[in-house]
Amino acid sequence: MSHYSGPLLTRPLLLLLQKARDRGATDLEASFDLGRHATTAEIADRDWRWQGRSYPYPEKLKDRTIYYFDGEEFSPVARFSDALIKLVPTEWGAPTFEIDGIKMLPSARESPFEDARRKVALIAPAGKTVLDTCGGLGYFAACALEAGVARIISFEKNADVLWLRQINAWSPDPEASAGRLQLHHGDSSQAILAIPDASVDAVLHDPPRFGIAGELYAQSFYQQLARVIRRGGRLFHYTGSPNKLTSGRDVPGEVASRLAKAGFKTERVLDGVQGIRG
Repeated sequence: MSHYSGPLLTRPLLLLLQKARDRGATDLEASFDLGRHATTAEIADRDWRWQGRSYPYPEKLKDRTIYYFDGEEFSPVARFSDALIKLVPTEWGAPTFEIDGIKMLPSARESPFEDARRKVALIAPAGKTVLDTCGGLGYFAACALEAGVARIISFEKNADVLWLRQINAWSPDPEASAGRLQLHHGDSSQAILAIPDASVDAVLHDPPRFGIAGELYAQSFYQQLARVIRRGGRLFHYTGSPNKLTSGRDVPGEVASRLAKAGFKTERVLDGVQGIRG
């Protein structure tokens, strides 16, 4: 499936379209790609037209839901296989996503895209080959491309998340990256075994929480990260602070200890651990 290029609707945007129609306007300037660009739609009574194509007015859209045009109607950007995976709008434009109602990217205080930009800056990606172990919506990859990365090798295990990024206007399109973004559907805990020694300059590691993907916090996986990254290479490992209030468990401290054992000099930075390969 090619990267989706049609409009993305939310309930507030539908209300803008309906109000423009009801007051007799002939056009509406707004963003139809979740805040990335402002463009103009032509307004008519029965439909509206955007970038050369006509679309119906949906009767009703739900809050906290993003809709795409599936060829017949506007449908939620959501899928259910083993879990309900859903693209969720934020006040910042760039969406987050949820798995069974659990938010996977921070968005309460700032845009998840800006959050990714600050973390990517820690590895100074310009001119480097970067391993992105858990691609998600691709915000790490997008910010690395923006910062001049030479090549970013990204893995995402969940096929439904890959589908979300094909719809999301903020997710980078590998086909538009001139080969700099190499996106793979695969489990990085297994795929890393085939990556040559000292073949990447930096690593971005943003795994799901420990209870979902404990193998990505294992000492054996950290040993593999140390093997594939060159000496002096930088790593950022997102951890958050899960269970700290309820159990007293210090996950960042545990991660830092394992990374140090694997050969990284570590430091707690932002909501994770930064490492430099010794």
